[in-house]
Amino acid sequence: NNAGAPGAGVYPVGMPAGLVVPPMQNQPPGNGGVIWMPAPPPPLYCPPGLEYLTQIDQILIHQQIELLEIITGFETNNKYEIKNTLGQRVYFAAEDTDCCTRNCCGPSRPFNIHILDNLGREVINLQRPLRCSSCCFPCCLQELEVQAPPGTPVGYVVQNWHPCLPKFTIQDEKRTDVLKIIGPCVVCSCCADINFEVKSIDETVPVGRISKQWTGFVKEAFTDADNFGITFPMDLDVKMKAVMIGACFLIDFMFFEHGADNKQRAGVW
Repeated sequence: NNAGAPGAGVYPVGMPAGLVVPPMQNQPPGNGGVIWMPAPPPPLYCPPGLEYLTQIDQILIHQQIELLEIITGFETNNKYEIKNTLGQRVYFAAEDTDCCTRNCCGPSRPFNIHILDNLGREVINLQRPLRCSSCCFPCCLQELEVQAPPGTPVGYVVQNWHPCLPKFTIQDEKRTDVLKIIGPCVVCSCCADINFEVKSIDETVPVGRISKQWTGFVKEAFTDADNFGITFPMDLDVKMKAVMIGACFLIDFMFFEHGADNKQRAGVW
């Protein structure tokens, strides 16, 4: 009986109607429930809920497979598990976009993603406005705002125009450039991971990596459920770690969500 488990059956207050989030459970191994990462004591000047990120230098993001989407072909709200290397769930992420926007705009759609901790509290909010997805319009490139807690911006991911490479800048809450993200020239691959390198602002020092992991022929061909790995220095500011998580979601939508023809979408920059 999990009725007394911390966070069991707790849902975030004020979540939009229709957004379904699975019950949050803290269960010991072997009970068949979701195993959450224990919450460490919050350090000073850390936004609430980001204390989990102070103790990890790698995070895994697994998109859940939606059977309704496979059967009907209609795009559904994406849901993700965010785990540490021990397989413990750190956060749960759920997209909140209306049906018309999802199926009319496809991967280019604006979105609002709620990232929840093990108590069902929304600790990070990702907001992507609708922007033109064409290299012919470098004045209207992609951008993502990261809020932690919701309503308090902690950073931004801004796409940079480049004729050959997908490039992004990670900015802090004051819009100061902090890090760069540089992807491969051709964002597609078979039987191999695709790496987006995170570097210092002058692009000389490697800082981390966002990797789209190869998930096998069947999953790659018939679903848009992707797996990602993110690495960053242990002592990196937790706000910038949160922004890197946001960058991973933006990269997923731009380059790895399936289009209407059920083929892997090639990103533009």
